[in-house]
Amino acid sequence: MKKYILTSLVAMLFVGCQTADDVNSDPHATYETTPEALITYAQKELSDYMTTPSVNENNFRLTMQYWQETIYVNESNYDFTNRNVSNNVWIDNYVNVLKNLDQAKRIINAYVPTFQEAATWPGIKQNQLAVIDIMQVYTFQILVDTYGDIPYTQALDIDKYPLPKYDKASDIYTSLIDRLKTDITNLSEDSDAFGSGDVFYKGDISKWEKFGNSLLLKLGMSLADVNPTLAQATVNQAISGGVMNASGDDCKFQYLDSSPNENPVYQEVTSRNDFIAGKTLVDYMKSTNDTRISVYYRGPIGGQYIGQIIGAPGAFGSFSKPGTFTRDATTPGILLSYTEVAFYLAEAAARWGIGGSPSALYTTAVTSSFSDWGKDADAAAYLAAHPYDASNWKKSIGEQAWVAMYNQAVTSWNFYRRLDYPQLVAPTTAIPNAGGKVPVRLQYPPAEATTNGSNSAAASAAIGGDKLTTKIFWDVN
Repeated sequence: MKKYILTSLVAMLFVGCQTADDVNSDPHATYETTPEALITYAQKELSDYMTTPSVNENNFRLTMQYWQETIYVNESNYDFTNRNVSNNVWIDNYVNVLKNLDQAKRIINAYVPTFQEAATWPGIKQNQLAVIDIMQVYTFQILVDTYGDIPYTQALDIDKYPLPKYDKASDIYTSLIDRLKTDITNLSEDSDAFGSGDVFYKGDISKWEKFGNSLLLKLGMSLADVNPTLAQATVNQAISGGVMNASGDDCKFQYLDSSPNENPVYQEVTSRNDFIAGKTLVDYMKSTNDTRISVYYRGPIGGQYIGQIIGAPGAFGSFSKPGTFTRDATTPGILLSYTEVAFYLAEAAARWGIGGSPSALYTTAVTSSFSDWGKDADAAAYLAAHPYDASNWKKSIGEQAWVAMYNQAVTSWNFYRRLDYPQLVAPTTAIPNAGGKVPVRLQYPPAEATTNGSNSAAASAAIGGDKLTTKIFWDVN
């Protein structure tokens, strides 16, 4: 595809190495670009958000009590206002991801192929638009699961809707499911898409099909308690369509060993000594003799892994630290993993008898997590000591998903809110706005109240109050 000169471009940066021309270019001007460049950038921004432990942006490793802060413990106590966390999450997903994907879609729809391209362009175009829309579905789900009602139908046309209305979260979910079904149908392995511009799957449409069905499974499972009819239909369609069935299907962003493209966890943990192990997970893993602890954390103290009390500061040298994988610049960012999918399948079987034996699928999910962390040989013994409990399947699946999603903290938060396990306890030092509980949503960005006040206020009223304790519509227990 030929390059286009854009009349407007939101937050466009280039992921590759800089050249002399890049350095001398005005960063506020608009330049030639292609959909591939926009896709690469959007994928990196999406991965960065899901991966980073930055206290300015993604605090879910703290919320899920995997890590604890050393000195500045505001975020461990759920003070997300001090650093404008909600504003940053909103901008990252709406501007850096969704708007760039939307711009790529506009370029593709406007493109007139050359004579040589005319025969193959329709198939390529259809694949490209499907891949873009799948990523938009993924991102909108993140936003709904974080805030509840959000701008959706008017969100990306800022010229027509500079102050977009907020749509009902349950309606958005229904729309996302319908969109995703269409996207999966439109994918064709007979045509190309974005090639190497697609960092996730390098243009492999068969992988995008599995990702799409796995995302459909995830959307369906989120609705399990609030709309079981739609949930089961969606889950059945996802499974029959073909979800991820091996770790090779994982959706990952491969980071590089050079600035600015290192893993954002590496950037955070190697620049400051801000994070130590959280007592909640450390104590749980010690009590279950979980050998993954040696990968999750480093620095045993006197032969023992030690985590700090959640919400309390702690000297860096007195507690275990995040594992060595966090100090590798090339550790991939994980968007959706086979292990995550395996836990959804176990949950679907436990709830509705879909897809097989709950016990067998639980075993598959836990084993997959051990394999992810290079502890394959230890999985069987662990499962023998901690088998599936049919009498309290939410506890079995919820606690094991919590452990397994250690490096997918945003996803872990969803499992926690849906299954109500593990039973995390908020620190006594938590801010009053948390109501003595672990947060179940983020509050709307203050910037929205300032610039889009009427719509933001209406949404706050519709969801039952703009609070950390206001549950997302699917979180009914």
